[in-house]
Amino acid sequence: MDTSISNLEVFCYTSEEPEEDEEEKKEDATPISTLSPAPQSEGEEGNQATSPTDNRRNHEGETTLDILSESPPEQQDQEECAPLAEDQQILSSDGEPQGEEQLSGSAPTQAKKKKISYTKIVKEGRRFNIDLVSKLMYSRGLLVDLLIKSNVSRYAEFKNVSRILTYRQGKVEQVPCSRADVFGSKELTVVEKRMLMKFLTFCLDYEQHPEEYQDFTERSFWEFLQNNMLTENLQHFVLHSIAMVPRETHTEEGLRSTQHFLRSLGRYGNTPFLFPIYGLGEIPQCFCRMCAVFGGIYCLRHSVQCLVLDKESGRCKAVIDTCGQRISCSHFVVEDGYIREEQRKGVEHKHISRAVLITDGLLLQSESEQQISLVTVPPLEPGAPAVRLVELCSSTMTCMPGTYLVHLTCPSSGSAREDLQPVVSRLFTKPASAGEEGTDERPAVLWAVYFNMRDSTAADRSGYDLPGNVHVCSGPDAALGSDHSIRLAQEVFRQLAPHEEFCPPAPNPEDIVADGER
Repeated sequence: MDTSISNLEVFCYTSEEPEEDEEEKKEDATPISTLSPAPQSEGEEGNQATSPTDNRRNHEGETTLDILSESPPEQQDQEECAPLAEDQQILSSDGEPQGEEQLSGSAPTQAKKKKISYTKIVKEGRRFNIDLVSKLMYSRGLLVDLLIKSNVSRYAEFKNVSRILTYRQGKVEQVPCSRADVFGSKELTVVEKRMLMKFLTFCLDYEQHPEEYQDFTERSFWEFLQNNMLTENLQHFVLHSIAMVPRETHTEEGLRSTQHFLRSLGRYGNTPFLFPIYGLGEIPQCFCRMCAVFGGIYCLRHSVQCLVLDKESGRCKAVIDTCGQRISCSHFVVEDGYIREEQRKGVEHKHISRAVLITDGLLLQSESEQQISLVTVPPLEPGAPAVRLVELCSSTMTCMPGTYLVHLTCPSSGSAREDLQPVVSRLFTKPASAGEEGTDERPAVLWAVYFNMRDSTAADRSGYDLPGNVHVCSGPDAALGSDHSIRLAQEVFRQLAPHEEFCPPAPNPEDIVADGER
């Protein structure tokens, strides 16, 4: 069982009573209710699984090693999930999900914020796709390059993050990133616009001008920004929303982060980031599809119980799953969260604080309700970490229409709730009670979950008491991009198949020739 998640706390702030008003009944009669899948007939029960003790007897010259945490109980069958065609029916011609009013044929001029009950959220639960990890894809990052090179990008769809926001002086503001944003910004003076454009132009090819920063190689990026005579406004935008690094970060690292941000601008949209429709869980599914094309085999609902080691070499030669089935292998790849504590020899971990909120409105109102926003909240007090928010709308297919999914992430200094609750209380409010008119313009939190995740990216391979052909992969890190995961995958692949190409392009369907068709 994955032991990397701790301090789990769940809160429901909206009403748990079912809605009985006439408006709700009318909604139930709209075409959206007809999209519910028909009940499926139950299949015949399969044969009972073999007892784990049936096939676990060791062969001569072998020993078993229980390195994995206890396996979780079998998950419920997911066959009743709504088919993809349903999601396609609620998309408009331009690919944007339509609201319930649009589906019913009426278009109100001024949409009134409708109260959403917990019963409604549960009823529409299949519309929510909540990722445990919150990341975005840099348009010129390693993940996007790999998706294009391997031809895996055709298995998924993506949306451009529409705006970059920041929290400053008690309010949420939009950050000017591109040239058009800078010169169109009302938050900056004419002098500040020129200063910012000059600095960003320098950052694009800062390696060509080492004389500009060589005196600050051992000093912080924040000091470098001050030395360049940037105003407090510009220092805030560059440090927290463009470079997205702490104040104490070294100058060269801050310049690299700024350059990476700027080089990703304009490739697919007005911001550097992409987000996959239906959430980050689509990315591993895409690579699994490619693996299947090349002959990969998947054993679903099977967990590994122990490893079979060769007594002479000490290498792993097979695994035994929870059904007692023995599967031979020459290598075994496992994520750090599944390794038992006794197999770690002084491995130290950091932790990430995470929160996921379901809200009823945007943090910064705009003409369009379909916004995907990246928000940076600087440290609220000395010593506290900066908090990153990713706000997703219903067009990402991660939440139901009328709601927004907000992911919060920061390095842990305590429990997730202790780290993130101060930010949540400043940016959001609680739903108004029945019969009350809410006067707070901030969006309301309907549901929230807080949890900590283990960050093992800095762990050394020598810290695990495991055979040489068992490869441990670290879990998620606190970074916004996925570069660490791609580099780790390349490193493990080189150990498994040193003479093979990493993620070669998958063949087009029309190029595949089945046996007997030649």
